[in-house]
Amino acid sequence: MSSIVTDQGIVHYETYGSGRPVILLHGWLGSWNYWLSTMEYLRRGYRCYALDFWGFGESDKKRSSFLVTDFVELVAQFIERLGIPSAVPLVGHSMGGTVSLMLALKHPERVRRVIVVGSPIHGSSLNIFLRLAGYPLFGGLARSSPKILFGVLRMAAPAITRQPKQWMDMITQDVSNMTVRSFFASIGSLRRTDLRPELKTLEIPVYGIYGPHDVIVHPNQARVLSRTARHSKIASLDGSGHFPMLDEPQRFNQALREMLDEDLAAGVGPAPAAAA
Repeated sequence: MSSIVTDQGIVHYETYGSGRPVILLHGWLGSWNYWLSTMEYLRRGYRCYALDFWGFGESDKKRSSFLVTDFVELVAQFIERLGIPSAVPLVGHSMGGTVSLMLALKHPERVRRVIVVGSPIHGSSLNIFLRLAGYPLFGGLARSSPKILFGVLRMAAPAITRQPKQWMDMITQDVSNMTVRSFFASIGSLRRTDLRPELKTLEIPVYGIYGPHDVIVHPNQARVLSRTARHSKIASLDGSGHFPMLDEPQRFNQALREMLDEDLAAGVGPAPAAAA
């Protein structure tokens, strides 16, 4: 287990593989653990860095703020502290994809390309229950009543992913590591986010991987991304919902690698990083 100290708190991360660096960002209620099979798949050719946002996984939970904008600064500081080349690909699932796009908009010199996975471009695309979780009353009730919360998640699991048992095992551990504040503050700020006006200004490639059976983020966000990002490409995985890395891991990893490999085919990108 690795960690670094930033200006605003400790950040836990895991790294695997050798080659060009790529940063993997998890979604709400998640952690770096969702990227295990992807890191294994990319290990030859890519040095993968998967980190936990503040308030999630093993990262700092003593902070007073867990907004999406805080996570943008977390990733920027992470890149700087580890000495990762300034132009690096970002891969983000759900909230992590929104963070990736926001970082590219704020610090375009740090990002080579963004690949989002089931990510909301605007917060109104979130499932109604996630939007309600952004309010302290509802979020606090859900987090302070774990039996009710996990009961709801267990009933919903078959509709959320084709691998409900695997997903429940992962989310049970991840939710147990969260605080009430990070639980509702992060999703509340995501609900208020709308990137549509700014995305048109991005000059870097922006790719999306979406599943048509997503019940967490409306699948129409693929069309929104395609229409608003000037240099965009969309891959639709027909058998997937919100978690294509669980629903169709082979197809997902192949699609992701093809998007990352475009730099290699063009003969551009930073020099490969040595394995630790």
